[in-house]
Amino acid sequence: MKNFEFHNPTRIVFGTGTVSRINQLVPETARVLILYGGASAEKTGTLAEVRKALGQRSVHEFGGIEPNPSYETLMRAVRLVQAEKLDFLLAVGGGSVIDGSKFVAAAALYQGEPWEIAEQGGSNIRQALPIGTVLTLPATGSEMNNGAVVTRKATQAKLPFRHPLLFPQFSVLDPSKTFTLPAKQVANGLVDAYVHTIEQYLTYPVQASVQDRYAEGLLQTLIEIAPQAIAAPDDYATRANLMWTATQALNGLIGAGVPQDWATHMIGHELTALYDIDHARTLALVLPALLDVQRDAKRAKLLQYAARVWNIRTGSEDERITAAIAQTRSFFEELGIPTRLSAYGLGEDAVEAVLQQLQAHGMTALGEHRDIDLARSRRILQAAL
Repeated sequence: MKNFEFHNPTRIVFGTGTVSRINQLVPETARVLILYGGASAEKTGTLAEVRKALGQRSVHEFGGIEPNPSYETLMRAVRLVQAEKLDFLLAVGGGSVIDGSKFVAAAALYQGEPWEIAEQGGSNIRQALPIGTVLTLPATGSEMNNGAVVTRKATQAKLPFRHPLLFPQFSVLDPSKTFTLPAKQVANGLVDAYVHTIEQYLTYPVQASVQDRYAEGLLQTLIEIAPQAIAAPDDYATRANLMWTATQALNGLIGAGVPQDWATHMIGHELTALYDIDHARTLALVLPALLDVQRDAKRAKLLQYAARVWNIRTGSEDERITAAIAQTRSFFEELGIPTRLSAYGLGEDAVEAVLQQLQAHGMTALGEHRDIDLARSRRILQAAL
């Protein structure tokens, strides 16, 4: 196991009826900006609950944050924060709203062009506004980590950033808030959490038994609950397990002291920026192909994954690895999420376009071994056609 430091200051308030706890979690004197996405937060009554919980505090609202939060939209929120001298951000939604709120938190106090925050991966952040969240879509884990991703439409750039100041102070997780989600969004959340776990687990062994077993447990949980999560929207127990698993998948615990990959995400970001494919769906496109191309570098962990997660224990090593990759692909496909670029009408032209973007953004040495150069990214994308 590698040396590591682990610190996660986010308070989790989990369970039904917990939105009312906001009244105790937000300072009484705070000047609050509620940030949210589309109309669903209003239609489902979640925004009304949040407003009620905030009581007599000074509150402004900003809606319209996209599924892939854009710099252009978020800068309007930054200007609102600055004009009204707001000092606390409350994100109501899924990972995109929370990611966008993290950008606003840093950009509102940044001395310079805010896009530099994304360009420099957050290393230039010196101060940020406090954030709280009310999670309505379990997927990204942004409610309990210090990272985010934003897109600049003008340049088709989708870039990640992180900083310790961007941990939410608290996150309210009420599984009942997921009952009205469309099945497509639930499926996306399952895949997102699954691939987050894989990116930290499926690399190479470092004798980190706790992290391995923890990750395998999360993967097995997602596989087990997936059918019920789609079929029974109001099954509280299933949605509670989905919500908590998605949070655990990217709160830092399973990634502590182990090598991490993230090449699937970096390639997937370019597909989203270019073709506006849902983030989770780009992960489903890239991961099976990447595992196949990287099977030699990942051999030991792929065999462990095959045995412990999919119970594949017979056949040659290559046969077991092939079967585990096929099971992964089938898991995504059974959720209604395609794993081939052709399903989106994309072919060789898309491969070249993604490679150009990877090069433009310096993504030329990806993966846990930094061995995924542009030539290997080409092989991965072609294997996903």
